Amino acid sequence: MALLDVFLHTLDVTLPVFAMVFLGIALKRIGWIDAHFISTASMLVFKATMPTLLFLSIIKADLDMIQPDLIGYFLGYSTLSFFLAWGWALWRCPVEERGVFTQGAFRGNCGIVGLALAASMYGNYGLSLGGIMAGAIIVIYNILSAIVLAIYSPSIQSDIGSILRNLARNPLILCVLLAIPVAYWQVPLPSWLMTSGEYFGSMSLPLALICIGGTLSIRSVKAGSRLAIDASLWKTVWLPALGVSGALMLGYRDAALGTLFLFLASPTAAVSFVMAKAANANTKLAANIIVVSTFSCMLTVSLGVFLLTLSGLI
Repeated sequence: MALLDVFLHTLDVTLPVFAMVFLGIALKRIGWIDAHFISTASMLVFKATMPTLLFLSIIKADLDMIQPDLIGYFLGYSTLSFFLAWGWALWRCPVEERGVFTQGAFRGNCGIVGLALAASMYGNYGLSLGGIMAGAIIVIYNILSAIVLAIYSPSIQSDIGSILRNLARNPLILCVLLAIPVAYWQVPLPSWLMTSGEYFGSMSLPLALICIGGTLSIRSVKAGSRLAIDASLWKTVWLPALGVSGALMLGYRDAALGTLFLFLASPTAAVSFVMAKAANANTKLAANIIVVSTFSCMLTVSLGVFLLTLSGLI
């Protein structure tokens, strides 16, 4: 592809996603949405529309096209990235900040930003593969985040029973577990139900991205601490670069490599703020990491897609 074609292709992938984020910023600034709307809409996405979208994308997918080894690599590398970030925190962070830093540096917003980017770039294939990846990684994220926050914040509920109860009630995990046997045995569903589900699920990504934009603050970026910037660099630059390098050595290319990159390069998940608050940890640091990583990933994701496309790898 010519250089201009690659650049335009990159914009086609990233601009639709990040335009929704900036729309959320604008709507919050002019007062058309507020904190109550964002809270209600985010809950609707998490509990209803996103599970519907993932369920339908999986049951309509060709499961033969989904690579279990790629999903295994993603989960394994995400676990490794947790220990890499924790090791850096042990060396560079004050004791009381290590849990928040580690979670912010490794926990990506795969279920919204990663999935939206994968859908923008690869359509139904990106949704199907991304849906399974998002459902699986939630288990890893919740367990490892609970452990590291508990070590530095003893007030958090981090016993095995609490973790398992939270996982068992997670709508994203439940919808993936339900969709896989339905897809495997090709259970027929009424056409009216499929159409209604598509209407309902299609709200998920734009609504979630607008909510993300509504929670962001340019002021927080300007006031971002050294630790927030450091954690954001780990999340959006160093860990994606290492993960993609490993995938290249294992022979991954095209849509598999592209989807992997988009998930690894997604910004810090907003739920990390909730977990930090529950642990009585530094919520200001957690919020700054989310904001800084979200803004920085707009550049790093675009640059990554551009370079990988230009080199013919995706």
